[in-house]
Amino acid sequence: MQRGSDRLSVHRDEEMKHELQGLLRSGHPTRSEEWHDPEPTAEDDPEVWGGPVTPGGSRASLETVRLELSRILGRSAFPADPGELARVLRRKNAPDALADAVQRLPRRTRYANVQELAEEVTHHERA
Repeated sequence: MQRGSDRLSVHRDEEMKHELQGLLRSGHPTRSEEWHDPEPTAEDDPEVWGGPVTPGGSRASLETVRLELSRILGRSAFPADPGELARVLRRKNAPDALADAVQRLPRRTRYANVQELAEEVTHHERA
């Protein structure tokens, strides 16, 4: 009996697990041919390899904070005040430093989009 969502057979699935076993155990590519390895990150790629972007950190620029906020919040959270946005960030498991920075913003201000929020977070953290 075949389920509609299976794209691979059981045998191919086991074969793929076996192929990945060395990579998963060692933490680095185990192939002898270099062309099999994934490309390294480019200089202009976002710095996702270093962990979450948090305001006030060494990597916190307006662009990286805006990217992280937009990835987590999306469009549906706006317009909102800092308390509402901090609750949404915590519910979506955002880094605590990011949620705390949003929570510290002035309470009476409402933000219409991620750009406004990111500008205020980075400005408030630098001050």
